[in-house]
Amino acid sequence: MPIPAPNLYPPFNIIRLSHAVFGVKDLAASRAFYVDTLGLQVTDEDEEHIFLRAMEERGHHSLVLRKDETSEIRSLAFKLFDEGELDKAHDWFKSKGHRVEWVERAYQGRTLRTHDCFGMPIELYFQMDRLPPIHQQYALYNGVKPLRIDHFNCFAQDVDTAVDFYNEMGFRVTEYTEDEETGRLWAAWTHRKGGVHDIAFTNGLGPRLHHTAFWVPTPLNIIDLCDLMATTGYVANIERGPGRHGISNAFFLYILDPDGHRIEIYCSDFQTVDPDLEPIKWDLKDPQRQTLWGAPAPRSWFEHGSIFQDVEPVESDLAATPIIAP
Repeated sequence: MPIPAPNLYPPFNIIRLSHAVFGVKDLAASRAFYVDTLGLQVTDEDEEHIFLRAMEERGHHSLVLRKDETSEIRSLAFKLFDEGELDKAHDWFKSKGHRVEWVERAYQGRTLRTHDCFGMPIELYFQMDRLPPIHQQYALYNGVKPLRIDHFNCFAQDVDTAVDFYNEMGFRVTEYTEDEETGRLWAAWTHRKGGVHDIAFTNGLGPRLHHTAFWVPTPLNIIDLCDLMATTGYVANIERGPGRHGISNAFFLYILDPDGHRIEIYCSDFQTVDPDLEPIKWDLKDPQRQTLWGAPAPRSWFEHGSIFQDVEPVESDLAATPIIAP
């Protein structure tokens, strides 16, 4: 199927991805991973939650860890341009027959909870508490020195449907993988903020969260993190990399947190601000598509993902497969 033309005048204005809410079984273990090892900053915590931000972020949080009996994803959140866009979003989702609910969220203004075309829970807001800048407090830089949240990647049972739905909300495709035999999309990278992606979709049992990515200063920070994880009890949590993607050109490392949620540590992709920028097409069988250089992705990278709360994943009917490491 053809990639839809960019929708430059969507019914409401999403600026960027904002944050994710992870269910975790052991807050102390998660804190040791995200704070002591990765270097995210705690902005608040209690017996049920830990709120985290990265070094360049002024918003109160970009990741919320919530103590739970299950390791499920509570929501993915996006920031809107202003307060009025929230009402437009409410009316748009309601007109499509989606559930809509105004919810209370700590450190945020009015927040809309709804779901996408597959039932994946998403939340939209405009206002979040601002915190003082810490990007020049270099004594706080620890772990991999995370600067900001960069993107979500989700398994989707039908990537064409996902691209069409998010295109209606103004997400533009930057790169995509097409199965040559069927002409269907196997994966697509879509954005609002001018990078390669705010949210991407990969064919598979879905919807599930494949990973959440944080941007770091340089590839050397990623190498340092490998050394740190290998000597602090986390070597088995390194799933894939380091290496460089063909798609996005990003230098990457994929790791798993104590609950199995996948995190990508990521730097050096390219800018995609121009609204008329043509998307880049990749063949599914191109070995440099997923890995420009480095070891091919292991099978777990194509099969393992985090479940969304109260959402039953559905198998994809697209049987095409990429190159998988033995």
